Amino acid sequence: MRISDTFSELKKNKEGALIAYVCAGDGDTPGIVRALVKGGADIVELGLPFSDPVADGPTIQASIQRALDAGMNPDKYFAMVRNLDVDVPLVVMTYYNLIFKRGPERFVKDCLESGITGIIVPDLPPEESGELAGYCEKNGVDLIFLVAPTTKGSRLEDILKRGTGFLYLVSRLGVTGVRADIAMSTKEVLDRVRTDTPRAVGFGISSGEQAAGVFKSGADGVIVGSAFVDIIASGQDVIGRLEAMASELKSSLR
Repeated sequence: MRISDTFSELKKNKEGALIAYVCAGDGDTPGIVRALVKGGADIVELGLPFSDPVADGPTIQASIQRALDAGMNPDKYFAMVRNLDVDVPLVVMTYYNLIFKRGPERFVKDCLESGITGIIVPDLPPEESGELAGYCEKNGVDLIFLVAPTTKGSRLEDILKRGTGFLYLVSRLGVTGVRADIAMSTKEVLDRVRTDTPRAVGFGISSGEQAAGVFKSGADGVIVGSAFVDIIASGQDVIGRLEAMASELKSSLR
């Protein structure tokens, strides 16, 4: 399923998108993905673990380490994703080192063949994304860029031209992780980034109240990661609590 189709359908229904991030290989990933979708996740972002996750905070770094310790690697990742039976778009989030090592063309084809329709690479600058973007365009896979509170001017214009699927708006400076409040910069970023491409806000969102606030500020969706990963790390009623949290978050986006 294409990401653009999902956002079009949600817009028609006046709903915001719930985009759920978890790291593949940390726990029972197929069961976790099914629980998130059953709870209401519209798009699932599956992390492909890398040993130097510079954009991620301690919670997701620990999740990545658990996945690496469990033996997750790109071959196992694509094999696992290929067998997921869910009716929502799947997005891979990873770092460019793994894409470079596998080869951008092979990586994109693996995405296509396993059912992944979007790629997020937080350490890939837009001006160096040409090769990967070319293979994505050729194979109908979206290349999704991050927009930070400090992204302005020609760099922002470049991202708006290149980004497809949705734009990942970073709510605040720093790394991923749950925060008690969402920075005022979220509203400022939403006001500044004017585009027809859907805008989803991430970094720090962990409650229905926060998600509703971001949606009412004009976002087309919210991205939630660390709050789900905390549940996985606890090992306590993981499937039930993930489904319940996804349901709470999705309810706030209607």
